[in-house]
Amino acid sequence: MTRRLDAGASLSAQLLAAMAAMAPAGVRIGCRTIREGDENHLLPQEARSIPSRLPLMRRASGAARWIAHELLADMGLNDVAILRGSSGAPVWPHGVTGSLAHDDEIAVAAVAPLSHVASLGIDIEPALPLPDDIFALVAVPADRIDATDPYLAGRILFAAKEAVYKAAYPLDGEVLGYEDITVDLDASDAVTKTGRRARLVYCVAPCVVVLAFVDGVRSAPPLSAMGQRPTATPAQQSAFFSQSGRKRLTRFVL
Repeated sequence: MTRRLDAGASLSAQLLAAMAAMAPAGVRIGCRTIREGDENHLLPQEARSIPSRLPLMRRASGAARWIAHELLADMGLNDVAILRGSSGAPVWPHGVTGSLAHDDEIAVAAVAPLSHVASLGIDIEPALPLPDDIFALVAVPADRIDATDPYLAGRILFAAKEAVYKAAYPLDGEVLGYEDITVDLDASDAVTKTGRRARLVYCVAPCVVVLAFVDGVRSAPPLSAMGQRPTATPAQQSAFFSQSGRKRLTRFVL
């Protein structure tokens, strides 16, 4: 199931169609053009959990969470606050996995029940070549990107590693660098240094969106444990910042 949640916006309509074509069964996915006032979509608990006071960051967070609220409502989960955990990752309700992302213009979200998918990660990037200096930081010799468009191969690789990290971290609690994730776009999968394997699907127009998902059924943690995520040290967190075209990214920014 997909949700555009953005009446009249042709860019998000195009993206939704591309995302709908790639989404695996059981995964709900949506997008929205970020607009002024989207910060008001944050529920009170969500707003308090997000430390950034920058209007643009809170606006993007509000847009992404609004999509996620609607996707969760489709699953029968209404008015659920998606807090920002201590690691920066969103904390999903009991029995659900999900992921949020945004670039400067569009927010995206994906959710699924743990009975269908063990974990999800999503990332969105502009459909522009990745700068050479960033590609040198992201790529490792074992990466395989020959089968994709050479114009966007670096950007897709970058987004794939971001998405894989988001999918792997809730399962392993392992802080990873780009060099710790090997991506094979030819085979549509990736593996981390811990041996965690994720499958990949992606679209490239009008934006690059990569969805990483770990197959298998994951038991939901006890309710008392929800929100208790491993915390990266400041040094570990700072290692994830890099200049990427139009935006400055970290693994968990929402």
